[in-house]
Amino acid sequence: MKIEDLAIPEPAKQVIIKSGITELYPPQEEAICEGALEGKNLVLASPTASGKTLIAELCALKHILERKGRVLYLTPLRALASEKYEELKRYSSLRKTDGRRIRVGISTGDYDSSDNWLGQFDVVVTTNEKADSLLRHRTKWMDEISLVVADEVHLLNDKDRGPTLEVVLARLLQINPNSQLLALSATIKNADEAAEWLNANSITTEWRPVVLKEGVARQNEILFKDGGATKIEKQSTNPAVNLALHIVGSGGQALIFASTRRNSVSLAKKASFEVNSRLSKPLKRFLQRLSEQILTAGERTRIGDLLAELVKRGAAFHHAGLSGAHRRLIEKAFRNGKIKILTATPTLAFGVNLPARMVVVHDYRRYEPGYGYYPISVLEYKQMAGRAGRPRYDKVGEAILLAKNEDEQDYLLESYVLAQPERIWSKLAVERVLRSHVLATIAADFAHTEQGIYDFFSKTFYAYQYEAKAIQGVITKILKFLHDERMIEVSGKDIHATKFGRRISELYIDPVTGVLVREALQIRAPRLTDLSYLHMISHTPDMFPKLRPYSREIDELALFVDQHGSEFMFPVPSEWEDHIAFEEFLGEAKLAWVLESWIAETSEDEMIGKFTVQPGDLYRIIDSAKWLLHASHELARLFKHKDILPGLSEVMQRVQKGVKRELLPLVRLEGIGRVRARILYNADLKTIADLKKAHIKKLTSLPLIGLKVAKKIKDQTGGFIKSEEWKKLKKGEESEQKAITEY
Repeated sequence: MKIEDLAIPEPAKQVIIKSGITELYPPQEEAICEGALEGKNLVLASPTASGKTLIAELCALKHILERKGRVLYLTPLRALASEKYEELKRYSSLRKTDGRRIRVGISTGDYDSSDNWLGQFDVVVTTNEKADSLLRHRTKWMDEISLVVADEVHLLNDKDRGPTLEVVLARLLQINPNSQLLALSATIKNADEAAEWLNANSITTEWRPVVLKEGVARQNEILFKDGGATKIEKQSTNPAVNLALHIVGSGGQALIFASTRRNSVSLAKKASFEVNSRLSKPLKRFLQRLSEQILTAGERTRIGDLLAELVKRGAAFHHAGLSGAHRRLIEKAFRNGKIKILTATPTLAFGVNLPARMVVVHDYRRYEPGYGYYPISVLEYKQMAGRAGRPRYDKVGEAILLAKNEDEQDYLLESYVLAQPERIWSKLAVERVLRSHVLATIAADFAHTEQGIYDFFSKTFYAYQYEAKAIQGVITKILKFLHDERMIEVSGKDIHATKFGRRISELYIDPVTGVLVREALQIRAPRLTDLSYLHMISHTPDMFPKLRPYSREIDELALFVDQHGSEFMFPVPSEWEDHIAFEEFLGEAKLAWVLESWIAETSEDEMIGKFTVQPGDLYRIIDSAKWLLHASHELARLFKHKDILPGLSEVMQRVQKGVKRELLPLVRLEGIGRVRARILYNADLKTIADLKKAHIKKLTSLPLIGLKVAKKIKDQTGGFIKSEEWKKLKKGEESEQKAITEY
């Protein structure tokens, strides 16, 4: 089926054809035949790169251009949301029947907002959590949604992200029963069951645009799924690197999945030494420039320095510990074929689209603290294997597992290569998970009786897979907790949220977090400091990621806790009576110490050395802290703790910027972060008034304050620059830049 034959407006066809797509893949054609463009609900389960996104785009165009509809596009991760947003923006040139262009919006943060401004967009891309937050705020424009696209719907099986996706889909079907639902998934065993729950047609296919060869490598030989075998020349003592070098030698790229961050870095180091001699001179020049970009993207750290060094040699690593800027640079260079070998942790398999000619699964086991090593699921393996083969570039993609002996080779062939992905199961009926969703059902006025709550949850995937009664016991227990903690009120059969309960739901925090913060703000610490607030939020279940204390840190952390005992809002557990609780408290104290160091302007590199916390983790901790400090501030306002509002507000701003108190006025300026603000302050430019009066030559003479930044400072502070002086400075900078380029 050709694009030009589709029942969509002609201008939309032209945009797609200009992008290089002229005809549909078989799964896409099947989706059209199943009624995707006629408004039928559909679950499309097919491998990575089989074209699921295009079906979503076609349906979206149909709704916007012909039905005056609105589209909600759900993704599990912020990185995926950004990727889909960029893809959808290519349709922005198209005009609707009213003459206005299609508008695409994105929102992935700020859970305490109804975001009514999103109502101006025809397509809104969000994470599942943001959509849940918008539903809790009863955002008006969500009632107008005519198409819901749920990407990566197999993550219903995920214990952390699955329940939110499940509740969001059930809620959207409740408020928009006539809307179309398009659920996109990896190949799963029970896609038809998910389709029945969603009242949808189901399409499951193994078709891929690039042939996938799966196999197991042992002793420099790959045994493939079809019984064939290939001998590999031994170029490296490391089996994973050896496979990567083999594929690079044939003009391809390799993606190696390692079980841990440490292993991914170690493998990247080994690969970089081996692949360097195989790079062309033009490629080496490009990689040198990329290396310099990495060094100047954000604060300089040892992890950034290492990444920059490896990139020069044609290899890189990718994991959650990297800063967002570094991850984006690596992803772009790998997509463009410049980085030849990329090592990554498995989270990449569920994230952004980075295909390679060969995927090597270095270790099929994962380590879980408290549980030891355990084999990964077939679904996780298939997700990683699905990255093999670049559409339009490769005819064949290879996904290879590594075996140490013949028995392990047989096990991997049978248990992964030849196996089918597992069924997905709802993870909703866990009290910790379900608690906030039950409260939200009441607080957002989706149900006002106990039976009404049961009725809503009887429409979830969990109730479909088991039975409605199976979840009622957990809900009853949660309702008792919410009532005891004064989040809901009961009058006869009617149930309503209190102001406290409603605010907890809107703030998108666990009710247990709300109770802990309420009690902490009431009882207070004997000595209230910044650390008091930072530890308070670190003590809550919503603080993520948690930091575990390493054995070498125990004594230092115990001393830190002892020295700051009067500043904690919660009692310190006895080391001897409850050792586990004591170690958990040390982990919370470590988190608070990390945040305290951040607002004391400790550099990222120093924090890596002192706390073994990497930039990516640090930014996630900061994001969690900002959110929880905002929530604490709102609860303090609700309970009229006026005396602590200024302190909470200030520490929230300092966490956001990573600065001491005196830099707050400076970091409010656009383009001025913690490093530039400290440079300005140390140059005796301490206030906005100082900056307004400062001569522009003084500003440009300071480190990291170039002409553009200086001009931006002057524009924001109301400072005046003479026209002649500006021209002279600009000319001088251009001459200097030209000299550097020529050199």
